This record gives sequence, structure tokens and C-alpha cells, in this order.
Amino acid sequence: MNQFPVWSVVGLIFGLALGFAAAFGGLGAFLLVLVLGAAGLLIGRIVEGGEIDLSRLSTRRR
Repeated sequence: MNQFPVWSVVGLIFGLALGFAAAFGGLGAFLLVLVLGAAGLLIGRIVEGGEIDLSRLSTRRR
């Protein structure tokens, strides 16, 4: 376990942002944060690896 769990922290921060948007901004702010967060995740994945592999995001068992 030499690597810091970055995605857990990112998920926590994203969840907190969605919670604050829902609590103080209503449904419209919640949806806006959700859509912009998903777009930021996709852009970050493209910048990080150069490609998007959506098969790694699913939790399908074989």
C-alpha cells in the first residue's frame, strides 16, 4: 500500500459537494454539480491516461 487512495478522497469531496449543493441550492444546483463533476472526471481521465476505458468503471464479476 505505497500509493495514497486518491480516488477515495476524490469521491468523498465530490459527495460533499453534491450534499452541499442539494442542501443549499436545491435540485437544480445538485444536478449542475453532478453534470459538471462527471464532465470533470472524464476530462481528467483523458488528460491522465490519454484514453477512456469505461469497462474498468463497472463492477461486473466473472
